[in-house]
Amino acid sequence: MRLPPFWAAIGLSLSAFPVSYSLNSVSGLEHPVLIAVIGSGVLLALYGLVYLPSHSQDPLFYVCMVFSFTSVIDAIIALEEDGYIEGFMEFYMREGEPYLRTAYGIMICYWDGVVHYGIYLAMIAAMAKRKNYRNLGLYWIGSLMMSLLVLLTGSVVGKYGSEIRPAFLLNFPYLLIPIWAAVKIFNLPKTSSLIMANKVSEEQSKNLFRRPLDMGLMGFLLFALAFTVFRGLVVLDCTADTCFDYVYQQEPYLRDPVAYPKVQMLVYLFYCLPFFCLCMYGLLAPGCSWMPDWALVFAGAIAQAQFSHIGSSFHPRTPYPYRTPEGAWWPFLLSNMAYAVGPQLLAYRCLLSPGFFSLAVPQGSEKKLQ
Repeated sequence: MRLPPFWAAIGLSLSAFPVSYSLNSVSGLEHPVLIAVIGSGVLLALYGLVYLPSHSQDPLFYVCMVFSFTSVIDAIIALEEDGYIEGFMEFYMREGEPYLRTAYGIMICYWDGVVHYGIYLAMIAAMAKRKNYRNLGLYWIGSLMMSLLVLLTGSVVGKYGSEIRPAFLLNFPYLLIPIWAAVKIFNLPKTSSLIMANKVSEEQSKNLFRRPLDMGLMGFLLFALAFTVFRGLVVLDCTADTCFDYVYQQEPYLRDPVAYPKVQMLVYLFYCLPFFCLCMYGLLAPGCSWMPDWALVFAGAIAQAQFSHIGSSFHPRTPYPYRTPEGAWWPFLLSNMAYAVGPQLLAYRCLLSPGFFSLAVPQGSEKKLQ
């Protein structure tokens, strides 16, 4: 009797505990190349185990099944590094990916082991029931790409650049597969909703002052623009007194030599800043049909980034001089939480009332959003 895909995914993912414990118990697993080969072998074996008995027509189903296993591996790494469990991934952390022992590495492992794991299970359940998972997939794409972009770049340019092991290459499938998945997910049909042409016309005829929620979002975007530029200048070693005081008194984590916070702020500066500007235009000019999709992608990306950044700023693995000072906790938390929550509200607004972002339709006709 075959298990439903959802329960099969849970069973497969939880096998990460006995698999990692067994490998950790084997003596002699100390060579970096051997660890990389074992990691590759486990992934290939998992793919074969999922692919052979399955009859799914959606190739992303196999990706979610395998990635659910690696999400549990990441949860094990985070729990072990924080001292809650032991004896599972010590062999891998020594000669596999030692940069995951940093505060940032631990935080992205928590995010992958909880949030991404939940998304994989939800997507697998949706695929099994032939339901639309497009919105969930877009959020996942943004979250995963942000974590990998910062992790891989920061690991190379930071203090761990001299400790890159062959197992580092195991991250590249996680970078390439989401690119393929993004193309596939963007091409999926949107969740259908029937909107009357007169409703679309009514929504698009309202100026900004008649849309209180959009006015609030515009205020957030202005704050996000200023905060992004300011922190970008800080990590670029701006000599202004304001920047100097901020990096030493408010967010000393930006000076951490691991380079992850610096890379994160530069990603914000070069990718999120243009998006915020486009969103301001999208809230002013009706008919920007691209905005709901990209709002979801960036909501996932910024949620992951801010969770990891905030957590790392307080985590004991961050050296004390670089942790957020106790006197700056509330300003730091309020500003960074606002930066994280704003994109979630923006994505929710786009999904809740998409009429303003729909393409114009002739009066008296109906449009089915695809």
